[in-house]
Amino acid sequence: MKPTSRTVRIAVTASRTGTDHPHPHHPKEYEVLDRAEIAEVLALWPRHAAHDDFECMCHGDGGLSLYEAGGERIGSAAPAGPLRTLFDPFSPDGIPARHRARWAAAAPEGLREFARSLAAGEEEPPPPHGVPPRMVFGWLGAVREEPRDAARLLAERAPGLLLAGRPTEELAWAVRETDRTGLAGAVRFFASEEFTTRHPKRRRVPDTARDLLLRYARSHRPEDLPVLERRLLRTPEDRVRRS
Repeated sequence: MKPTSRTVRIAVTASRTGTDHPHPHHPKEYEVLDRAEIAEVLALWPRHAAHDDFECMCHGDGGLSLYEAGGERIGSAAPAGPLRTLFDPFSPDGIPARHRARWAAAAPEGLREFARSLAAGEEEPPPPHGVPPRMVFGWLGAVREEPRDAARLLAERAPGLLLAGRPTEELAWAVRETDRTGLAGAVRFFASEEFTTRHPKRRRVPDTARDLLLRYARSHRPEDLPVLERRLLRTPEDRVRRS
């Protein structure tokens, strides 16, 4: 195996890290890119394949895979002992918990407590009161596509949990009110399964909001444009009114 000091990325397959009690919002796959966290992992990495409680899989698939800058895999292993604890989603000192905690701390005021509950493993925490959909759109729009750390899936899932039950008319009005970041989040939501699987009557969006979504997708998220064009149905006329 090549020297582990070349590692710049660690790919984690959560189902192979030996966790007995899965976190309800934990991603199946994620990455570790932070240099300090990589160094922490390497300090626990086995020096020899014959390590008593650590199965090295240099040419196979383990729970952890090390990659160098050129994209070549250095080696893989199924973690055990302290390294397994380090990747336990429920360990308060583990890497997944740190990623989720950073994401929750960065949530907008009014959404932070909800985010912390999800990050801690609560499956369906009560939604916050008085938070307009435009704020939730902005929260989703601020989610970076990279890096794919342990908070990534949760960061995309959490806003969807809050928006899924909102009436389409309310969401359409929020599209009008939101800013550029919020439009990015709105496009992601309206192109997501939470919206596209609604009954056709609940996918009718007034032209004003529909045009805003399509225009933004056309310029900034062309990968979402086809599904928006198919799934955003027109209303007979623009009847959305502020409540």
